[in-house]
Amino acid sequence: MSTIHLHQLLLVFAAYVITVASPGPSNMAIMGVAMNHGRRSAVALALGVVTGSQCWALLAATGLSAVLATYAEALFVIRIAGGLYLLWLAFRAAKSAMTVQPAAQSAGASPAGLARHYRRGLLMHLTNPKAVLGWIAIMSLGLRPDAPAFTLPAILAGCLLLGLLIFVGYAFVFSTRPMVRAYQRARRWIEGTLALVFGYAGLRLLMSRG
Repeated sequence: MSTIHLHQLLLVFAAYVITVASPGPSNMAIMGVAMNHGRRSAVALALGVVTGSQCWALLAATGLSAVLATYAEALFVIRIAGGLYLLWLAFRAAKSAMTVQPAAQSAGASPAGLARHYRRGLLMHLTNPKAVLGWIAIMSLGLRPDAPAFTLPAILAGCLLLGLLIFVGYAFVFSTRPMVRAYQRARRWIEGTLALVFGYAGLRLLMSRG
């Protein structure tokens, strides 16, 4: 591997880390589920987010996401679906914030509950049009005309590993006892904050023109 190609890969990985580690609806959802339902549920949600990210990565690698980006109708449908889904999550968080008693932590740890959290993470990422454009940028940055054959597998494998470390890391950190106790003390404020974050993100998607 030449120094130039290694440098390109490091740029790709740095861009990916900055994108996925920064606060956003997915990370906030993982934090909330970790504190409310526990580690297993949060990990299931995180795995759904990572799966959605890899789906967009594969589409970007085959050029299909670039085709999507050229058709305003396709991105419009994705944007509307994503905005409505985030507003639905905002409604659920607001409803939880207005309840007096917190939900039991074991409620989401059953197989059905874990599958539900996984689907939630998957849908959250698949309906995010920014993920499409983000992966197009990442692939454009890493897949130069002179890039060796191993570049694409290296990008996919590296970003998969980084995504797992970051998203599952959030699940582990925010499901620790201090975090759970903090959630129990400030549950309604936390759920209210989640409602605002989801609602703001959803409205931005619905009102954006690009």
